[in-house]
Amino acid sequence: MMGPPGGMGRGFGQQPGIILLREGTDTSQGKAQLISNINACAAVVDSVRSTLGPRGMDKLMYDGTRVTISNDGATIMKLLDIVHPAARVLAEISMSQDSEVGD
Repeated sequence: MMGPPGGMGRGFGQQPGIILLREGTDTSQGKAQLISNINACAAVVDSVRSTLGPRGMDKLMYDGTRVTISNDGATIMKLLDIVHPAARVLAEISMSQDSEVGD
């Protein structure tokens, strides 16, 4: 019995790829991960929301050694210790925008 034309056997090339992750990496998927991403990004947005607009207020941040007062969202996000990957991407985008256009 011969396989399909082209000499490839059935199912060839459809094996799952190998993914290398650091030890302790969360590999959640699906709806629960999507909700986690949304909640993490919403928490970052909530920390910056009151600084926006014509009536924006300053934030006072204390990291144990320094006190920073700012109403610049990129500065605030830079000082936050964000560990969630989706929220960290949001912070990196704000810093990239700040470096490119200055606002």
